[in-house]
Amino acid sequence: MKHGTLTKDNHAALWHGRFKEGPDAAAVEFETSIYVDERMAMDDIKGSIAHAKMLGATGIISKAESTEIIKGLESIKKDLESGKLKIDYSAEDIHSFVEATLTDRIGEAGKKVHTGRSRNDQIALDERLYLKRVIPELNSKILKLVNVLAGIAEKNTGTLMPGFTHMQHAQPVTLAHHLCAWAWSLVRDSERLNDALKRIDYSPLGSGALAGSGLALNREMVAKELGFKGVTQNSLDSVSDRDYCIEFASCFSLIQMHLSRFCEEIVLWSTTEFGFIDLSEKWSTGSSIMPQKKNPDFAELIRGRTGKVYAQLTSLLTMMKGLPLSYDRDMQEDKEPLFNAFDTVSSCLTVFTYMIESAKWNKKVMAKGCEGGYLNATDVADYLVRKGMPFRTAHGVSAKAVRLALDAGCKLEDLCIEEFKSCSDLIEEDIYDFISPEACVEVRKTTGGPSSEKVKQQIKMLKKIAKA
Repeated sequence: MKHGTLTKDNHAALWHGRFKEGPDAAAVEFETSIYVDERMAMDDIKGSIAHAKMLGATGIISKAESTEIIKGLESIKKDLESGKLKIDYSAEDIHSFVEATLTDRIGEAGKKVHTGRSRNDQIALDERLYLKRVIPELNSKILKLVNVLAGIAEKNTGTLMPGFTHMQHAQPVTLAHHLCAWAWSLVRDSERLNDALKRIDYSPLGSGALAGSGLALNREMVAKELGFKGVTQNSLDSVSDRDYCIEFASCFSLIQMHLSRFCEEIVLWSTTEFGFIDLSEKWSTGSSIMPQKKNPDFAELIRGRTGKVYAQLTSLLTMMKGLPLSYDRDMQEDKEPLFNAFDTVSSCLTVFTYMIESAKWNKKVMAKGCEGGYLNATDVADYLVRKGMPFRTAHGVSAKAVRLALDAGCKLEDLCIEEFKSCSDLIEEDIYDFISPEACVEVRKTTGGPSSEKVKQQIKMLKKIAKA
């Protein structure tokens, strides 16, 4: 049955009583949000069950009615999960669908489920319940990727590669050190999500449309039943707050930005010019015209979808920037950008994990990259600093040695001792012990440095975080 906006059955719009006639069919289609908010069906039912329990416990409705409502809601949940019941997309929103279906099943008692609440506080509750449910799942994906990166790093603590600044060869590092850098940014993403969860751990239900309720509601009972830490403290703020949507969209944007940066490096590293990484054919595509091509399309798609996530954050910020307190219908538009951003980040995390887990690393090519570009120039300066020379002076001496090597068309370590001594008498034969790529890496034993000892410490910490 296709229900109109104003009907005499249980599927009439929740607000229909004041109107003689309803809006045009096109208006109904324009305002309907059920296609977006249907994903919160279980959260809406969960919130309604807790609300019904409280109504019965406080005597606002009879315990028999409360029990009947709860059983009806549980039957709806069961039938939705099994597929026996389908969402009625002619309903205005998921709240309307659940309440109408409940009334279909249990009769007049179903109409009492909305006692003491508004759709304003109901949607604020549903969104919080939804986020409390799905964010831990997203966090698990982040921590799985952290664990995968730590596992690859563990096998590559001795795999040399050039480190870059300004996309120019800078200093030697290892693949393990580089992958740990990726992992630590993801750890921060995980921490941000956990921190944001703390701020939504308060139930807004009972705030009503904006001014609470004259009925003897027990908001604290509902909050405890739903696993919240407590209740929100101002009814106006409770229904007009969408900070949590914006904060999580911001978290999603940062996650996506990190994935995009990783993918940018993968795209570069997979080129013939770099040749550092060989992506699995399962996570590459070909060309419709050039038979030889093996393109890093999945990395490029993740990079490309970053703009979509940024757009969702901007959409939320723009939607909220001019709204007076408390609730405005503009806020119906909060769910689509929030859900879209979440879906994009979630799928990108999954794809990136599979892609990096199946990749092969060209260790010899990476190590060879440390041989050009004078990546050991800073180590010449550090050598002189150990001998008492001021760093700024040592910097100049090392630069002079680099100039000699450039003019000779050779590596810095290929200069003879006489050439080094022409730059400074402090340089001895032992200079060569300090300027091989391996030595440049292993000497850097400061916390967070690329030496194998320090990187192994990082890997141990990352694995512990991922398991926790």
